[in-house]
Amino acid sequence: MVTIKDIANLAGVSKTTVSKVLNNKDQKISESTRQKILNIVREKNYVPNKMAQSLVTKKTKTIGLIIPDIRNPFFTDIARGAEDKAVREGYNIILCNTDENIEKETRAFNTLTEKMVDGIIFAPSSKTEVNSNEYKISSKPIVLVDKELNIVNLKGVVSLDNEEGTYLGTKHLVGINHKDILYLSGPLKSEISINRLKGYKKALKESNIKFNENLVMQGEYSFEWGYEVVKNLDEINFTAICTANDLIAIGAIKALKERGIKIPQDISIVGFDDIQTAKIIEPQLTTIKQNSYDMGYESASILINNLENKEINNIEKMIFKPELVIRSSTSQNFRGGRL
Repeated sequence: MVTIKDIANLAGVSKTTVSKVLNNKDQKISESTRQKILNIVREKNYVPNKMAQSLVTKKTKTIGLIIPDIRNPFFTDIARGAEDKAVREGYNIILCNTDENIEKETRAFNTLTEKMVDGIIFAPSSKTEVNSNEYKISSKPIVLVDKELNIVNLKGVVSLDNEEGTYLGTKHLVGINHKDILYLSGPLKSEISINRLKGYKKALKESNIKFNENLVMQGEYSFEWGYEVVKNLDEINFTAICTANDLIAIGAIKALKERGIKIPQDISIVGFDDIQTAKIIEPQLTTIKQNSYDMGYESASILINNLENKEINNIEKMIFKPELVIRSSTSQNFRGGRL
């Protein structure tokens, strides 16, 4: 195997000079010497030893990414955005999927620390509590995406105005004459779920519609839960459904269809996220768009900026604005309050 020492001997220069050329820190090295080194590198098919480099620089040019559910397209897009930015800046990504499991989150942190990642992008599980003690101690810089926690070594937070999102969805339903609106929530120990419920309540209050706690159901951010909860409803005492994410909405649509209920003629439904499936199901899903790819991209950007600029001491926060996307799963209500 060709080593950096071999390249230096062949070029008649020091190992330091070769290293500077390979790491693009060769501003003071003549162009002829630079080209000579690069030609030898190509001829000998030299591949830098990343492990050896990391021992010297104390950097691995690797970022850890922890997400709660790789099956959820929202988090898949976050991962895509983070990886695209990381690769563009010369970093690699190690992905850990936790399956919404707190123990797996803890193991992921330990694994990434063992792998000597330079920093971590962390999208917590919906079950992770804001003041959880699990993440008080961390030796790595962390950027949170989608959710804020009390966590040490925090360098940035990239999130959405979740309250505004469900507010927009609920106001849309109220605006087309729906007053009895079922809300299907994620677990209400999650800050995201709490804020989305606040948006639903705020829209009802502004519209002088009394909040009915019997029209709020909480469960998982999953297709399976959305399907099961609507399938097992004893009665349909509402004209519309507002959901905490698109997967819940898509599960609910399947259950409604199986019960012979037409969408949107009988029941209108609004999702949250605007995943790709929302555009291709029948009917196409009215939903709240959040730019998950951009959220992933910006989270990587904040982390890398901190890794390469040690003098940064402040925590950077970036809050994305939601957008209502109206499709064919919602329509004017003409029939009153129940089927």
